[in-house]
Amino acid sequence: MEVRPIKTDADHRAALQEIDRLWGAPEDSAEGDRLDVLATLVEAYEERRWPIAELDPVAAIEAAMVEEGRTRADLAALIGESRATEILQRRRALTLPMIRKIAAAWHVPERILVQDYSLAK
Repeated sequence: MEVRPIKTDADHRAALQEIDRLWGAPEDSAEGDRLDVLATLVEAYEERRWPIAELDPVAAIEAAMVEEGRTRADLAALIGESRATEILQRRRALTLPMIRKIAAAWHVPERILVQDYSLAK
């Protein structure tokens, strides 16, 4: 496959097939460089083709829980039992120490967790 901009879904499928073929190539090789370039092109195409709206902090935590098979108990282990419940029910705002713990343990970007969001009334 020739490396060129990805403009169509067919280009996207072809690039993904080439990425599968190149997966595991040594980093400092021509194939490794090709893999990096294709991955960058695919990422740019996917962001344009299927944009994802930024999640608010609670939705980001919930998405991380689903993605990684975590539970409210896992969140409680990080920030405390009652705080986890209150955060997920949107009755309490995240504090900076909570944000740091969640970001470090679950790799949720801090830039998402520090955003303002609505609390339940």
